[in-house]
Amino acid sequence: MLGQYDMGPSLAVSDMETATGFYGGKLGLRVIKEDEQRQEWTYRSGNTTLQVYVSDYAGTNQATAAFWVVDDVEDEVAELQGKGIEFEHYPDLPGVQMQGDIHVSGDEKAAWFKDPDGNILCIHNDV
Repeated sequence: MLGQYDMGPSLAVSDMETATGFYGGKLGLRVIKEDEQRQEWTYRSGNTTLQVYVSDYAGTNQATAAFWVVDDVEDEVAELQGKGIEFEHYPDLPGVQMQGDIHVSGDEKAAWFKDPDGNILCIHNDV
């Protein structure tokens, strides 16, 4: 069954050049495959991959499309802010308190941001 195979997110973008600047430049992901004919790039992130492709439907998902589990949410938020990333605030989430751009619920910390097309991305700690 599928549980024995790796899986990864696939995100639609409207412009590959802008997406490459964001995912490769600002987020620091490494391109491992470029398919110019299909307008599809594959990035390596840790032990997983992220597929980014050009589509007219870019940014239409209104939910979290991809996430990273990180060791230190505060450090990652600060680094991304230094690269011009702006974070989303969802203060109405049940049981969540805002600490700057970070959502805190007990030991869990999370921060959401969007790519240039509005795809919602998240970083959070492993609790």
